[in-house]
Amino acid sequence: MNTFSDARELITGVVLAGGQGRRMGGVDKGMQRLRGKPLAAWVVDRLQSQVGYLMISANQNLERYAEFGCPVVTDQVPGFAGPLAGLHAALSAAETPLVATAPCDSPFLPDDLVFRLFSALTAADADLAVARTFDQQHPVFCLGKRCLLPHLTDFLASGERKFARWYATLNVVDVPFDDVAAAFENINTREELSDFERD
Repeated sequence: MNTFSDARELITGVVLAGGQGRRMGGVDKGMQRLRGKPLAAWVVDRLQSQVGYLMISANQNLERYAEFGCPVVTDQVPGFAGPLAGLHAALSAAETPLVATAPCDSPFLPDDLVFRLFSALTAADADLAVARTFDQQHPVFCLGKRCLLPHLTDFLASGERKFARWYATLNVVDVPFDDVAAAFENINTREELSDFERD
C-alpha cells in the first residue's frame, strides 16, 4: 500500500449525529441549518472524500439523514447514551478494519483529518488515534480499529459512557492539529450558530 488513497478503502467514516441537542434547546443539532445547509451535511461533505465508506449515526430524523445518501445506523445502547454509543453502532455496522468519527456540529473539520490520524495510528501501531489541539484532546475526532468492538461493548455494558475512561484502557496516540485548531470549533447553541452564520 503506497498511498493514502489505497488506505482510504480500509476506513469507514461516521458522522456522529445521535445526540439530543440539549444545549440547543432539545433539537436535532445535525439538522440545524448553517448558511442554508444542515450542519451534518457540512460534515458529510468534508469527511466523504477522506474515507472509503461513510455512514451517519443518528437516533431521530432517520429518513432525513438517509437523504444525504449514506447508510444510517442507530444506537444499540438505549437512552441516548452519548457519542461512545454512536461509535459502538458504527463499529458494529462497519465492514472495514478501521472506523473514523467526526461530530455533526463541527462543520469545518480539517480536510486531512483522517490522513493524519491514519498516519499516526500506523506509525505508533496504536488501537486508536485521537485529534488534539495544544493541550486539548478532541475524543470524538478519532480513528480506531474495528476489532475494538467487543471491548467497547463490555465497557458500555458496565454502565460507562465517557470517552476518556475508555481511552484510558487502550493504546492511544494523540495527533497534534495545532496548525488548524480553529477547524475543531463546534456549534452547541443557537447563539453560536448565529455567530457562524455571520462570519
